Amino acid sequence: MRRSSTARSQCDEPADPEEPVVTKETPIPWKQVIPLVAMRLAEPINLNLILPFLYKMIEDFDIADSPKDISYYSSMLFMSFSIGQTMIIVYWGRLSDRIGRRPVLIAGLVGILVVSILFGFTKSFAMAIVLRFATGVFAGNGSVMKSAMAEIADDTNRSRMMALLPLSWNFGSMVGSGIGGVFYNPAKQFPGLFGNFKLFIYFPYLLPCLMGSTVAAYGLAAGLFNFKETLILQPTQPTHEEAASELPVAAGGSTEATPLLAQSTKPSSMRSLLTPLVVRVMVTNAIMCFAYVMCDQLYPIFAATDPRDGGLGLDPRSIGISLGVEGIVVIYLQLVVYPRWERKYGALHCYRRGLAFAIFYAVCMPFLSIIAAHIQTSASTLSMSYEYIGMWIILMSLMTMRITSSVMSYTSINLMITNMAPSRGDLGFMNSTQQLGMSIMRIFAPAISGTLWSWSIKHSLPFPFNSHFVWLLSALLLCIVLWQSYSVPDSVNKFAADQPKPIANTEESDD
Repeated sequence: MRRSSTARSQCDEPADPEEPVVTKETPIPWKQVIPLVAMRLAEPINLNLILPFLYKMIEDFDIADSPKDISYYSSMLFMSFSIGQTMIIVYWGRLSDRIGRRPVLIAGLVGILVVSILFGFTKSFAMAIVLRFATGVFAGNGSVMKSAMAEIADDTNRSRMMALLPLSWNFGSMVGSGIGGVFYNPAKQFPGLFGNFKLFIYFPYLLPCLMGSTVAAYGLAAGLFNFKETLILQPTQPTHEEAASELPVAAGGSTEATPLLAQSTKPSSMRSLLTPLVVRVMVTNAIMCFAYVMCDQLYPIFAATDPRDGGLGLDPRSIGISLGVEGIVVIYLQLVVYPRWERKYGALHCYRRGLAFAIFYAVCMPFLSIIAAHIQTSASTLSMSYEYIGMWIILMSLMTMRITSSVMSYTSINLMITNMAPSRGDLGFMNSTQQLGMSIMRIFAPAISGTLWSWSIKHSLPFPFNSHFVWLLSALLLCIVLWQSYSVPDSVNKFAADQPKPIANTEESDD
């Protein structure tokens, strides 16, 4: 008894103010999060479902002089999307700071829904360019969704909740790629089901686009009927009960009575927001995005290219499978692994680790073409050879490495930039500025990677200027970003908008 009394008295003593207080994680408000995730899935699914059949689609347009020129035209399609997104992304973010997140999200989903259906009916390269541009215009929801997610989170669950958005993006990318690879040209792939549908015979890419538009329609319904506005624009005079509920909660926690959202503040000026640290992080984020996009947009072309030219020689279905099977992995990484690592080591450390994984992936991937070329020349039964099985094991290992690096890098940089916003009213601008930089990189990265890939496989140049060149260039850029990340302070691991602001001359006032 004496021992327990001593323990009780020790617990009753005030804690050392310098010791960090460990708080229990606030439960995730799923009623708001699930509709937000449903809306987020629409963009990556509709954006990536064309990847498996992109090579074949450009062949059907009959505009490339040779198969080695297809990557040039595919890069133009990617560029058109990024140009449209770059022109409008900051406007969407600032507009959401003024009129709210919900109307901006709904407007974008309506546009994606319509454009996705129209893309399935395209029969010319010019029309495909126009529709991809329109998709980019309406795909400004990413930065707005990050702002909305940050507003419904707190310090105890922010890393887990913010991880749900890149999870939705990565999972949607995998699902979209799988849809495009499995359901393109259904009249030929599934003649028993779709062989008599003249619509799918004349428009071989319509079915996957219709499936993508269905996801957009579901996200639109979730936004209209289940998602509530997260930005309080005109706070009313609180009642007695509301005023009582706004009292501070011990240890920084929250209760059922704690308001879900803080009142929005007037957005800061652009000059005050773009501090040297913010600019440095934004620039490194843009370079990282440039390298990732070079690899990601090159992969479906690399996978479809003949092994004699430095590719893998895969058909659209195999490409879709290689891009789609990572969906299970990304769920575990995003929901289980990343939140634990982030809470233990911080977003900055996870960011650096993701960059290291990406460098390894970019360096190793082009060596697979050596195995594919050996299979092509030596194996008569391609699908049954040990070399073919080994190639797929290595390929899926590298693709798992790629998705791991993407989860670690993008989730961390999203958290870091969100953490640097001085107030919640600046989240829209910070996230849209980040998205603007990434969109600009997505304009140039596909053009450069596609042009360099065509150049490298057309000329018989020695290593590293052969088919390895684009991959190694991406790895070099990622090495630069990794080096620069060590100049970023650990303060980016804390959400600045919720940190107490220093009060000037407090000692003098006490006197």
